[in-house]
Amino acid sequence: MEKVKLALPTEEQIAWQNLELGMFFHFGMNTFCDQEWGEGTDSPELFNPKEFDARQWVKLAKDAGFKYVILTAKHHDGFCLWPTKTTDYSVKSSPWKDGKGDVVREVADACKEEDMHFGIYVSPWDRHEPCYQDKEAYDDFYCEQLNELMTQYGPMMEVWFDGAGSEGRVYDWDRMIGIIKKHQPNAMIFNMGQPTIRWVGNEEGLAPYPCWNTESAAKISMFSDDKVDWLPGTPDWLPAECDVPIRKLHWFWHPNDEDSLRTLDELMHIYYNSVGHGTNLLLNVSPDDRGLIPDIDAKRLLEFSSELKSRFSNSLGSTFGQGQKLELTLENETSIDHIILMEDISFGERVRKFELEALVDEEWVSIGEGSAIGHKYIKQTNGIKTRRLKLTITESVETPMIKEFTCYRSEKK
Repeated sequence: MEKVKLALPTEEQIAWQNLELGMFFHFGMNTFCDQEWGEGTDSPELFNPKEFDARQWVKLAKDAGFKYVILTAKHHDGFCLWPTKTTDYSVKSSPWKDGKGDVVREVADACKEEDMHFGIYVSPWDRHEPCYQDKEAYDDFYCEQLNELMTQYGPMMEVWFDGAGSEGRVYDWDRMIGIIKKHQPNAMIFNMGQPTIRWVGNEEGLAPYPCWNTESAAKISMFSDDKVDWLPGTPDWLPAECDVPIRKLHWFWHPNDEDSLRTLDELMHIYYNSVGHGTNLLLNVSPDDRGLIPDIDAKRLLEFSSELKSRFSNSLGSTFGQGQKLELTLENETSIDHIILMEDISFGERVRKFELEALVDEEWVSIGEGSAIGHKYIKQTNGIKTRRLKLTITESVETPMIKEFTCYRSEKK
């Protein structure tokens, strides 16, 4: 058994990893312009979601089993969904609610009502703001926006920094991270500056396996292989988040785009390869130009939720413990569809290699092997029939601490 100094998560990181499912809301000027990346030249007059209902968004997320939401408070076009003092390019210049509306406020309030965690995406790259070309002036501008967002909308679970458009740009990250730490010390910081969580490296919602919690680098964006230049003091423990849109290739709503909605099977594949590989899944669902989640997207989300419940509600047995071997004995021989393994990550990620076996016809049969367990590892077992299961850890750093070893049988509909 190897013995080295292990990276350990903070309590905040553990709490975030336990949430597992987050919902992204991409909403803004692009919603009204049939585009993904505005250039910052579209008129605020176009922003007018006449049926806007943040409670519909957040209640749907909660009903579907998601635990936190992230809102695009400012995308690359620079249009702000709150009445910022830094620029007129915001909701205060729109006809929506006669310029008196605040999308960030309404989503934050809806999260509070539904007991959901709230976070924001705020693009460092700004295609509208003239002072973006002046590094010091823009750092002042952006820090003021962060100050507003960090102090006016209650507790933040996460602050999401998108690296797109910022390749090669150097921001005053010391100052920006300082604002977050001062006002939102418990918030997760995504991928830039001095992050506490990292980007998985693609927009497919898929984590590689193994996906260790201790990677020392991450890509800055989809458009460059460059790694993010993190500040000194960035923690060694950096769990990954997998972001993916429910409509293929589109983060914002587009008209006549229903055919791109992912199937239930595709969503389950994403789940197994994100949450099932120990990461968090951040699934994007886009409100339309009415300001509502379209019915077809809402229906698919609830189907996804129902399928997860069907597969993971019927626990046949569970155990936990420490050491190199664990056995799980069931009351009766029965077919099992899934096994979930979890380490107690408060002690670090200790398992390096393991094997799963099932007793079939009085013989132990290997049903899978792996390396990382971390926060969660999900194994599909294709209905193997057994009464006893065995986990053998063949390589580890210090004594393995297994928080959960559970098997399930899907509930037939």
